[in-house]
Amino acid sequence: MAIATEMKALLLKHDAYAAVPSGTVLEALEPYVEYGSIGVPSPKPTQLLIKVALASINPSDVMFVKGMYGQPRIKGQPAGFEGVGIVVATGDDPYARSFAGKRVAFATGTSSWGSWAEYAIAEAASSIPLIDTIRDVDGAAMIVNPLTALAMFGIVREEGEKAFILTAGASQLSKLIMGVARDEGFRPIAIVRRDDQIPMLKQAGAAHVLNAESADFRNALRELVKTEQPRVFLDAVTGPLASAIFDVMPKRSRWIVYGRLDPDATVIREPGQLIFQHKRIEGFWLVEWMRGPQERTVQAITEAQKRFSDGRWKTDVTAVVPLSEAIERVSGELAKPNGKVFLSP
Repeated sequence: MAIATEMKALLLKHDAYAAVPSGTVLEALEPYVEYGSIGVPSPKPTQLLIKVALASINPSDVMFVKGMYGQPRIKGQPAGFEGVGIVVATGDDPYARSFAGKRVAFATGTSSWGSWAEYAIAEAASSIPLIDTIRDVDGAAMIVNPLTALAMFGIVREEGEKAFILTAGASQLSKLIMGVARDEGFRPIAIVRRDDQIPMLKQAGAAHVLNAESADFRNALRELVKTEQPRVFLDAVTGPLASAIFDVMPKRSRWIVYGRLDPDATVIREPGQLIFQHKRIEGFWLVEWMRGPQERTVQAITEAQKRFSDGRWKTDVTAVVPLSEAIERVSGELAKPNGKVFLSP
């Protein structure tokens, strides 16, 4: 495959972090990236050069381009943490060379050559050769959500309690977690903000769905916690909602924070619970989890591909937006509920 010398990409307009947080909703893409041209990079010894077929847009991407993620921006470099494509060049490392010509799901990590471009750079260790039965839309969303889903459900399984709570219940990640939970006889309690999402999540595997905006939410939550005794809380939201949930959970509960969709202050309502009820608050970052035992990561990758291949999992697609139309369309497509938005070079 011929490799171009220049490529189109969505290039970051700012360096480092934002001086003032601007919220978690992408009101517009234009303030943060621009559609332009840049030279095609060369991979370092352990890296791959990938011709991108599709790139995902995840909440972490939104936070990153806005300068609110735990990784600094580099002005003029392509954004985008995840995608799928064909490896067209590799570094000299033997493991990297083994990927030549393969279709891979990849995460760009800290390469500074993101997936919102015609070509991207990823470490071979952060790339997954895909079996033929995996669709590109599933491959482009193979790493961030599926591996996080399997990793966090592993925490639920280890705790031994069948019931657990998830915020952002209608997200793609939560639906993946609920699918695994249903298969293994667990009882997810999904928290949403709209009644029309309830039937969809029941079908996805939720045992219970509560609308946090309903007038009786607090009472319904309290009664459900008494009945189900959930001790793991997987939270992408934080803020007042998460504080209220954690406050009514039983002794020895774990609040695992993996996102911050609500920029409001997160208050610990009763700090004494951390002492006398042995409750815990912790964070989850997939990058750190993947640095753990290799066997665990390989098992998760294999399981994720099996689930997408046999139809137990699927990626709900809101839109596939051409890279050249991203500035005008992405914010509007992201505002639509219940599916993922992808970029196509």
